[in-house]
Amino acid sequence: MKFLKFLFALVLLPTLFFTLAETGRILLAVLGHVGAAVSFITGALIYAGIHYGYYNFSRPYVFMHEMTHALAALLCGCRIKDVSVGEESGYVKMDRCNAFVVLAPYFVPGYVILTVLAYVIGDLFVDLTPYRQVFLFLTGFFTSFHFIQTFKTLFEADQPDLKLAGGKVFSVIMIVLCNLIVLALLLKGLFPETVALGAAARRVFWGTVNVWRILVNYIVDHIVNAA
Repeated sequence: MKFLKFLFALVLLPTLFFTLAETGRILLAVLGHVGAAVSFITGALIYAGIHYGYYNFSRPYVFMHEMTHALAALLCGCRIKDVSVGEESGYVKMDRCNAFVVLAPYFVPGYVILTVLAYVIGDLFVDLTPYRQVFLFLTGFFTSFHFIQTFKTLFEADQPDLKLAGGKVFSVIMIVLCNLIVLALLLKGLFPETVALGAAARRVFWGTVNVWRILVNYIVDHIVNAA
């Protein structure tokens, strides 16, 4: 099974490349608004400064990490037996798990999602446009929180979740790909008039198809026919 997941991860590499390009394009379009760029980047930098200079927010991260494991498990029909949240680590005991349950905390930025949902839902009842910069600041703050904490968790220790999910190659590719997709969706929530997800998705799809068409043709022409 791990070998099949490894092959699947390699198949997704072109998709990862084009998704990275499209998410970057979306982010640049959003940050093209000077006010948005200043608010988002300021939030991200302030979190990074606090994290590395004063307090690393380990307990809030562990809490959201384990809650995301638990929520993903419930969505997959797993039964939760126990949940523990400590200062530096925690765990969720369940009757079974899968790759989605294991990897969910690494690509689901819980606090970012709560911030964007608060904006989107609140805007249905009250015009929050005058406060968009505040939400962008918080989005930048919690986005920085998510990526710094995820990097720390994945690379500062031998993370057993990666092996449990199907191996490091599969896990890292899935984490990066899903983070890019989630980021694009969140930016769509904040800037529905700027972000065109449909067009971006089509470019990712056809880019991936064209790469694999070229690779398959090359294999057929130079390997199969030569044999």
